[in-house]
Amino acid sequence: MPQMSPLNWFILLLFFIMTFFLFNMINYYNFMYNPNNKNKQIKYNLKNMNWKW
Repeated sequence: MPQMSPLNWFILLLFFIMTFFLFNMINYYNFMYNPNNKNKQIKYNLKNMNWKW
């Protein structure tokens, strides 16, 4: 592939491996994240917020 001449095959392999791992991590944490499972006590309203906060 002459259009990829500055890139050697090892760097290309590393690029695809890192892309694969990144894609898998994003999918894993996307499906593990559950917004209903968060703590309900960290909920702030404008009425109960102090001015020093």
